[in-house]
Amino acid sequence: MTYRNSRVHRLLNIAHRRSLTVGRDSRLIAIIACGAMAAAAVWAASADAKFIKSAAEGGMAEVQFGQLAQQKASSQEVKDFGQRMVTDHTKANDKLKDIASKEGVTLPAELGMKDRALYKRLSGLSGADFDRAYMDAMVKDHKEDIAEFQKESDSGKDQSVKQFATDTLPTLREHLQMAERAASAVGVKTSE
Repeated sequence: MTYRNSRVHRLLNIAHRRSLTVGRDSRLIAIIACGAMAAAAVWAASADAKFIKSAAEGGMAEVQFGQLAQQKASSQEVKDFGQRMVTDHTKANDKLKDIASKEGVTLPAELGMKDRALYKRLSGLSGADFDRAYMDAMVKDHKEDIAEFQKESDSGKDQSVKQFATDTLPTLREHLQMAERAASAVGVKTSE
């Protein structure tokens, strides 16, 4: 009897230790899974936040470049394009500010290095030289913007950010068509 009881006792102890290990492993797996889900949510939120910041910086640049075009361009078509950039991107920037505020995203207060360099370069030009450089930059910029907004529209996680990208795409496509026409009118090749 004792042998059998001690054997049963040992088996019970082993089973108990394994259940603790299994329980600990299950808890560890659950913690890891929760951590992975939280990391995925943070990553998705950070991807949306990155888009918001990039779009805000780009919109701010479009407004400043458009204001510069109104001062420095010689072509009326280029001046009109610049005015349209100021009008449309100011509206889009205002919508984006509301979204950023609701999402707790701090928007950039100034242009990024690339846009500052372009602004400086354009500021040093005037007339036909400005027209060509500005319109060449606007065609390239709007192609990049469309790709960025399309990506957010297709795979954004935050519904309000995704909707902003989707709603803004038609305007960006229209801007690209306008930019290509104005660029062609001032002698810039736009086909790649």
